[in-house]
Amino acid sequence: MNHTARFKGVIPPVSTIFTNEGKLDEIGMGKLIDYLIKSKVDGLFFLGTGGEFSQMSMAERKKVAQYAVDYVGGRVPVLIGTGSSSTREVIELSLHSKEVGADGVVVINPFYWPLSEDHLFQHYAEIAESVDLPILLYNFPGLTGQDLSPDFVLRLVNEYSHIAGIKETVDTAGHIREMVIKVKGKHPHFSVLCGFDDHLFNTLALGGDGVISASGNFAPELTVGIYTAFLNNDMKTAVELHQRLAYIPLMYKLDSPFVNVIKEAIQMRGQDISTYVLPPARTLSDEKKQELKFILQQAGLV
Repeated sequence: MNHTARFKGVIPPVSTIFTNEGKLDEIGMGKLIDYLIKSKVDGLFFLGTGGEFSQMSMAERKKVAQYAVDYVGGRVPVLIGTGSSSTREVIELSLHSKEVGADGVVVINPFYWPLSEDHLFQHYAEIAESVDLPILLYNFPGLTGQDLSPDFVLRLVNEYSHIAGIKETVDTAGHIREMVIKVKGKHPHFSVLCGFDDHLFNTLALGGDGVISASGNFAPELTVGIYTAFLNNDMKTAVELHQRLAYIPLMYKLDSPFVNVIKEAIQMRGQDISTYVLPPARTLSDEKKQELKFILQQAGLV
């Protein structure tokens, strides 16, 4: 097994672009992908929270996965979100991702039912035994209602070395720090990536690997800039960019779910894309668009 983390740097959780009929907009999606690759991101993650996977059928998810892998065409690594509240569905989607040529899958823990730790372990074990592809765990207790603790993750990685990393969408540096020390300390190939923009700097400082956060869609120069500056030991630039990035999380409080906010921000930064979101999400109101613009101005982005 490779001893350095395979997934690192800035990996935007790409918004899925739809037509106003709610069908995949391949032209808009292609524009966004090209823009992100040109912005020097280190990989792309499709069908995450912001990719609206939870509002899609299995067939729609497979279509996006196939399109994404084909369009990226090996330019950067592609990760596909295959999480579901059904273990069978995760396995089917993950095998499909492998079939279409994805570089890895990202699996959020089942939502709706809280699981005993043993059942949660068996869920991931069954997936790992069925799918011969790097698997990243996705910890978002704010939405799933159940935390993946560092001890639990260590148990999984001890057993399955192709569980290759975690997206830590937690707002506590302590959780990320413990994940780095306990899991990565023992398995250096394991990637620890934060899920919130403003944790990138401290994740890197703690020995983590990077970020999978929404701002990568519309302000990749901030996170890519922080990551590059950190690698070059240019702490002055890293801190300056970190302070600009600090405004971004205010955006996510404008609406719930905030997938609409991200699409409006992509458009405000010059990408001509449809901002249609799948119901029950709705288009952002004009009043909130003004607030969004103000936040982007504070971050020096418009």
